[in-house]
Amino acid sequence: MDEFYLISKYFKKLSNKNSSAKKLNDDVFFDKKNGLVVSVDAYNEGVHFPNFKYPNLVIKKVLRSSISDLISKGVNPKYYFISGSGNKNHFTKKNLNLISKSLLQEQKKYNLKLSGGDTTNSNKVSFSITTIGFSKYIVERNKAKLNDDIYVTGNIGDSFLGLNIIKNKIKIKSKLQKYFINQFYFIDLPYKFSTHLYRLAHTSMDISDGLISDMKKLINKQKLSFEIDIDKIPVSNNLKIYLKENKKNKIKFLFNGDDYQTLFTASSKKRMLIKSLSKKINQKVTLIGKIIQYDKKNSIKMANKPINLTNFKGYSHNF
Repeated sequence: MDEFYLISKYFKKLSNKNSSAKKLNDDVFFDKKNGLVVSVDAYNEGVHFPNFKYPNLVIKKVLRSSISDLISKGVNPKYYFISGSGNKNHFTKKNLNLISKSLLQEQKKYNLKLSGGDTTNSNKVSFSITTIGFSKYIVERNKAKLNDDIYVTGNIGDSFLGLNIIKNKIKIKSKLQKYFINQFYFIDLPYKFSTHLYRLAHTSMDISDGLISDMKKLINKQKLSFEIDIDKIPVSNNLKIYLKENKKNKIKFLFNGDDYQTLFTASSKKRMLIKSLSKKINQKVTLIGKIIQYDKKNSIKMANKPINLTNFKGYSHNF
């Protein structure tokens, strides 16, 4: 069974009397009365990161992935708790110093404070991170409106290529290789854009499992569909160079996940405001599609030609 069936079948009913849990259909817990926003994430070696060769980079990756949940809700994280599992070969003095230094850098970058955690012994490395923020409002899932524009921040696809380079599945020139590996570990979060999200977006979430997969989750309880133009999905200049030099199709790199950019919908009346804000704070925000009537069904197109959606399922944990 996949993770979503597991949650729906066995755990959703346990949250029925807890409105702040959002029926386990969002990425965060939101206690509106107290303005408390909480997210919990787990990361395992071999699943979320290939290995623990560079602990200083891995810890940056998992922390930024975690705070992305709050950022995509329009909330700046303030506190985090981290639990780590591993053995004496993983958590050497050298590695612990590297991890500590990286966490301090992240705390300064995102104005975060370490507030607790736990450690256990295990054969493989894993981390569990809880992030906490405070806000009167969040931008929830399943709040899209008919004819909304669909946007993404930043670029899509770099992280997936970086992961495949790390796994030795793809070989490229050394200059580009370093760039894509960095894009896997050093997630470029739309942090400055987050505080403006509530006044712009009807609904939003981060892209972790793949653009199409997460777009379906974003509107999954609504009788609406989406239409996305692949030609409009933003990619970096370096990915364009790689695709051209290696005669690769862009479409193979866009829907695999690990992007951690914000995916959101907004009224077409907000277009000028979003464009102006994007320029003002130097945050790339791209219009890629539209929310359409439910009976038209979800669709993607490239060069104005429809593409079969079933080929782009994204990532899902299966049990």
